[in-house]
Amino acid sequence: MITSASNTRIKKVAALNQKAKERRQEGRYVVEGVKMFLEAPEEEIEEVYVSEGFHNPACDRKLNGLHAEQVSEEVFRKMSDTSTPQGILCVMKRKQYTPDDLLQAANPLLMLLEDIQDPGNLGTILRTGEGAGIDGVIMSRDTADIYNPKTIRSTMGSIYRVPFLYVSSLSDMIAELKQKKITVYAAHLKGKQWYDQADYSGGSAFLIGNEGNGLKEETAALADSYIKIPMGGKVESLNAAMASGILMYEASRQRRFMTDGAKK
Repeated sequence: MITSASNTRIKKVAALNQKAKERRQEGRYVVEGVKMFLEAPEEEIEEVYVSEGFHNPACDRKLNGLHAEQVSEEVFRKMSDTSTPQGILCVMKRKQYTPDDLLQAANPLLMLLEDIQDPGNLGTILRTGEGAGIDGVIMSRDTADIYNPKTIRSTMGSIYRVPFLYVSSLSDMIAELKQKKITVYAAHLKGKQWYDQADYSGGSAFLIGNEGNGLKEETAALADSYIKIPMGGKVESLNAAMASGILMYEASRQRRFMTDGAKK
C-alpha cells in the first residue's frame, strides 16, 4: 500500500488532475468514481488506484482482470479532485480522433464550439450530444480542456464514446464541412428563422459561441444560416449547453420522424 503523498506516482496523478499542460505532454488523463471506472474501456486504462477501504462488487469483478494499486485514505484524498472521493480512480490514455472519425455517417450531425470556457458546459454538451445521437464535437483551440476533471465528471462517461476534435482554425474546418455538403447553422440573436423551422435531415453542424461574447462576427459570417431560439420574458439568451441541447434534440427529432415515417 502506498502511504506517502510524496510518492512519485501519486504526485504524477495529482499533476495530471491539476494541469492541462501535463495532460497534453503525458498523453494521459484521470477519471474518478465507480461509474467512470465501470464504463472505462479496458484497453485505454493505464493505471488504477483504490483507497484501502474501497469495496464495490461490480468494480471488484472488473478489477479481477486489472492491476490496482492500493493507497491509504489520506493519499487518495490528495490524488482526488473531488471533495467526497469514491475511492477509485484511473489514469487513462488520451483519445486521438481525426476528421474522418467524425464524418463517417452519411449525414453527420456535429457541434462546432468556439471558445467555450466553462468545463461544465463542455461536458454537458458532450453528454447531451451522445443522447441526441450526434457524430462528434469540433472545438476551437481556445475552448476549455475536454480532459479537465470537471469536464470529465460532466460527461458522465460520454467522454469515452463521443468523437471530438480540436482544430487550429475553425474557419478552415467549416470550409471543409461545406465541401462535404454539410450545412452550418449559427445559433445567433440576428437569426431570421426559428430553430425548429430549419431542416436538419441532411448533414448539419451547429455553431455555438463563447458564453459571454457569443460567436465572433467573422465566424458567424461563415454559417449558411442563422437560427434562433425564441425567448420569453426579459431573457436575451440561454446557457451554451442548454442552447446546444435544444438544437441537437430538434435535429434528432426530425431525423427520428423521417426514419419512423419511412418505416410506415
